[in-house]
Amino acid sequence: MDAPVFLNTLPTLDRHGAVRVVVEASAGSRSKFKYDPASGCLVLHHVVPPGSCFPLDFGFIPSTLGAGGDPLDALVFADEPLPVGTVLPCRLLGVLQAEQVQGPGPPRRNDRFLLVPTASLAYAPWRDLGDIPPAVLEGLETFFVSYNAQRGVRFRPLGRRDAAAAQALLAAGP
Repeated sequence: MDAPVFLNTLPTLDRHGAVRVVVEASAGSRSKFKYDPASGCLVLHHVVPPGSCFPLDFGFIPSTLGAGGDPLDALVFADEPLPVGTVLPCRLLGVLQAEQVQGPGPPRRNDRFLLVPTASLAYAPWRDLGDIPPAVLEGLETFFVSYNAQRGVRFRPLGRRDAAAAQALLAAGP
């Protein structure tokens, strides 16, 4: 019998080369779940205040590790909100580069990779950062500044990079 595969240990890429994403918060939801590797479950991490919700499906890219010790964050432009725990193959569009500070420590990188499901109909033509309207990118940055401030974390956008740069960051690993 094969050993169980936990969500955080799935290969980053599927057999077709698509980037896997595990959804931790559905678009339009106020609830943010976090994967607990010890139990293999997604547990409720926090709830954003009324009047605020996740603008896109938010999750992580398995078998990666960011500067904060967690898997790399992913924002998915999906045709409709996806259930928490969904694993979906995606293509990279770009990355919102950012740093955050929590407590007295130094800033650490906490980028947000931008992706589209390979099965998308609405976003099928999107291939790169330039396909995303600038106002949408500004709104995402504003959301994460506010979302983190509510939790006592300072989030500072550093820049936006295209699909090739996002792929290079993903390939570079921690």
